[in-house]
Amino acid sequence: MAYELPSLPYDYKALEPAISQSTLEFHHDKHHAGYVSKYNHAVQGTELDSKSIEEVIKAIAQDASKAGLFNNAAQAWNHTFYWQCMKPDGGGIPTGELAQKINSDFGSFDLFVEAFKNAGATQFGSGWAWLVLDGDTLKVTKTLNADNPLANGQVPLLTMDVWEHAYYLDYQNKRPAYIDDFLGLLVNWDFVAKNLAAA
Repeated sequence: MAYELPSLPYDYKALEPAISQSTLEFHHDKHHAGYVSKYNHAVQGTELDSKSIEEVIKAIAQDASKAGLFNNAAQAWNHTFYWQCMKPDGGGIPTGELAQKINSDFGSFDLFVEAFKNAGATQFGSGWAWLVLDGDTLKVTKTLNADNPLANGQVPLLTMDVWEHAYYLDYQNKRPAYIDDFLGLLVNWDFVAKNLAAA
């Protein structure tokens, strides 16, 4: 059951100026496509081939002998999720149940923003910042390299890619500026709210 590289949910120029067409072309068409291809090649003809990619991630997360497969599976999934976390004219402040839950669990939206920015900025090297549902509580987490909340029993609601290939063409070494634009201009709060409602 091959995992297909999804098309971007928007045009390559749709996130400009925050994220350029060049970045999306390299990030989606080269990096993401590479993870998907390597994952499909690795599971082809194995007992994992009939499982969903989410099932594979959860099944092999703690198996050091399958670290290479986990990295490609998780990166394929993480990127698919990441594209949906952004939209043209995104950002701003969420509303409804999501806003209430953020205010309840973090104290305020501003305190959530502070925690999320800190997670992204302090993730040393490559990785991801996440908003997750852990039990009944919203939490901000960060993961190294390909790791993701599915492997840790959490429900991912929002992610931000902080691998350099996500922002270097546009921001060079200014990761905090990318994080500011991600939150201020790009976040698809409708997608995050849908994930919370489905959890």
